Amino acid sequence: MLVGITGGTGYVGAHSAAAVLRAGHRVRLLVRDESAVERALAPLGVDAGNVDVVTGNVLDRFSVDRLVRGTDAVLHAASVYSFDSRTRHELARTNVAGTEQVLETARRAGIGRIVYVSSFGALLPSPGKVLDADSPVGRPRERYLAAKAAAESVARAHQKAGVPLTITYPPALLGPHDPKLGDQVTRLRNTLRHLMPIWPTGGLPMGDVRDTAALHATLITGTGPAGGRHFGPGRYVSTREFMATLREVTGRALPAIHLPARAMLPLGVLVDWAQRAWPWHIPAEYGAIYTCACAAQVPGQPGRPLGETLVDTIRWLHGEGLLPVRAAGAAAAEGLRAA
Repeated sequence: MLVGITGGTGYVGAHSAAAVLRAGHRVRLLVRDESAVERALAPLGVDAGNVDVVTGNVLDRFSVDRLVRGTDAVLHAASVYSFDSRTRHELARTNVAGTEQVLETARRAGIGRIVYVSSFGALLPSPGKVLDADSPVGRPRERYLAAKAAAESVARAHQKAGVPLTITYPPALLGPHDPKLGDQVTRLRNTLRHLMPIWPTGGLPMGDVRDTAALHATLITGTGPAGGRHFGPGRYVSTREFMATLREVTGRALPAIHLPARAMLPLGVLVDWAQRAWPWHIPAEYGAIYTCACAAQVPGQPGRPLGETLVDTIRWLHGEGLLPVRAAGAAAAEGLRAA
């Protein structure tokens, strides 16, 4: 089977591509920068020479046509995932218009199995306390989540029209080998560097990128009927539990103040406005606070324990020189002894 993948040099896309290859299938990637393929896949044990590459982007119909032509399945994982207010113009272009282009091209080409990578955030705020596959598309008051909700509406319209499209809802993801050091891994790094002493109450679903990649490989190469909606492996984790687990695996005190999430929303708004003029990232995004304030449970799916995921992520950050040994604490020390 030949699987076309968008976003293959990103966190979810790279891990998913590696999982599809390990399952014995071929992969073709649509990428903006061909040199990024080896950087993203080599740490996952993938020889970039074994991957077909189409250079282009999801907004270019010609590029998407070249990706889709001759494939048996398509995984659309390309997305701008960021709560940084400086990315606001990219969000609608890539997350919404790009999804429209990829899914419509795959539909016209008659691809028999299509998987779209959405987000649990596309269903926020939820009318109930638990999200499920029948939850309506949300109307979030935050730019990234709003863009994912709009893209979710596009995907559901294709499902309603009978397109063999499966939608996945990954939780907030951690794990090693993040090619572009995205928001979630950066947030963990900033916490260990004492840049996040204040946390909102509430929480969010969390999981391991490797478990979500395995789910994608199963869905995209499976023999069962295509379609449906699936939550990625993981579970709801409160911010207090997250910090407690982080203290446990690092052996560090990591003092933190927890304030009501909704009370912190005005601060997030001010930071978003300030971020547009300030050249360095401010680790207090409105989107992260808003997500915790919505605090929706998800169906629990088996996956790696949170502590294991945190240790593996911290060891990777330390090994890449992105986190000093003192900040990594016991997690890095155990990794060094194991080596």
